[in-house]
Amino acid sequence: MSGLTKGVHHLGLTVPDLSEAVAFFSEVLGFEKLGEKPDYPAVFLHDGSVMLTLWQVQSDQPVAFDRKRNLGLHHFALAVDDVDALQQVYQRVQTYTGAEIEFAPEPLNGTPLHHMMCTIPGGIRMEVIAAGGQ
Repeated sequence: MSGLTKGVHHLGLTVPDLSEAVAFFSEVLGFEKLGEKPDYPAVFLHDGSVMLTLWQVQSDQPVAFDRKRNLGLHHFALAVDDVDALQQVYQRVQTYTGAEIEFAPEPLNGTPLHHMMCTIPGGIRMEVIAAGGQ
């Protein structure tokens, strides 16, 4: 059976600092800016496979996500080609101010895949998976 949907078109994230989030995705992961809507404000980025829409939060007291208590996005996962690329992402995130490593690259539950988990600047959880295994 085939689903009616055909994958994720884009992922929209509300962030506390739009320029900081744009810099993270551009500098660490190589996303390219497709456009922006300054009056919204929002920026649209793409990595060749996934489009991200980043919105500036419109509150001076945003509520931080708690993965054990909030409904909604627990994390999002981006794929990389192999373990070497996963290690590159790990090294870049590890040294990026405002990003935090939750756990370093490790095997994914007895599968041939490897993954890591981190938070991007602003606290949103991001997983990176070596889709090609080793």
